Amino acid sequence: MYDIISVGSATRDIFVWTATAAKKNMFCYPVGEKILVDSIDFHSGGGGTNTAVSFAKKGLKTAYLGMLGRDSNGIYIRTLLDAFGVDFIGSIGKEMTGVSIILDSRAKKDRTILAYKGVNNQLKFSQINLSKLKTKWFYFCAMEGESFRTLEKLADYAKRKKIKVMFNPSSYLAKEGMSHLKKIIAATDILVLNKEEAEYLAGRGSMNELLKRLQRHVKIVIITDGSNGAFAYNGLHRYFVKRKVKVVEATGAGDAFGSGFLAGIILKKDIEFAMKLAQANAESVLKYVGAKDNLLATNEIKKAIKELRVKIEKL
Repeated sequence: MYDIISVGSATRDIFVWTATAAKKNMFCYPVGEKILVDSIDFHSGGGGTNTAVSFAKKGLKTAYLGMLGRDSNGIYIRTLLDAFGVDFIGSIGKEMTGVSIILDSRAKKDRTILAYKGVNNQLKFSQINLSKLKTKWFYFCAMEGESFRTLEKLADYAKRKKIKVMFNPSSYLAKEGMSHLKKIIAATDILVLNKEEAEYLAGRGSMNELLKRLQRHVKIVIITDGSNGAFAYNGLHRYFVKRKVKVVEATGAGDAFGSGFLAGIILKKDIEFAMKLAQANAESVLKYVGAKDNLLATNEIKKAIKELRVKIEKL
């Protein structure tokens, strides 16, 4: 029996650092010229594997369900999952493993991501070994194409088997609206998204209005709002956490927050503790390059959350 199975994408992340500045929300690169790159870093990314590693580092029995290719990047990710004690219960496809090229500008401290989905969009429900889905929780990340239809079927499976679900729809699913996600939302216990994504699903409004509208569909809703902090609402109380941290690279911070929150719920069944762990986990990732390397481990949690304060109020 697993504590949690993370379902989502797996990618090889390539960070490319240049001195090129972003102008008017765009990166501008001259056509036909050679552009010097300051440095390149290779890491592993993708919401499914990011969250799986995060859970495993906190001592939870974890599996990853998704698609990998028969290429060197797929082998690299399998090896990485093994190193962190995450069981791979997904499928191997013929196409390439997903790749993300993250263009970071040292001048503006901003980024653009070029995402190649590869096999990530091709997971079929028929490829899943249902006997391996013995778990207390699913963590659903955003998936597209055939994989999205599989996510809907997994949501129905979770309802029938009384498996709890946390769902992070990401922007490209949230843009489709609540009706597009209704089958998954119907099985969801905890919904985590940023403010922009919340507005895609619930319309514009104040933070309190967004929390209330979305909590009608789930037990707990969490909305992150960048430097303005993060909010959670369970129908009785609103929880708020915020602390400024120097950001080196933001890739994977959302996955770190969501997985940190659910790990806190599993470990202590306490929203206040979960908010502290979520914030500390995200801060640890924000201070370094790469979505996995600096996720908090069990022996680091107590120290990392010591000074964090969570404000609790009734709505």
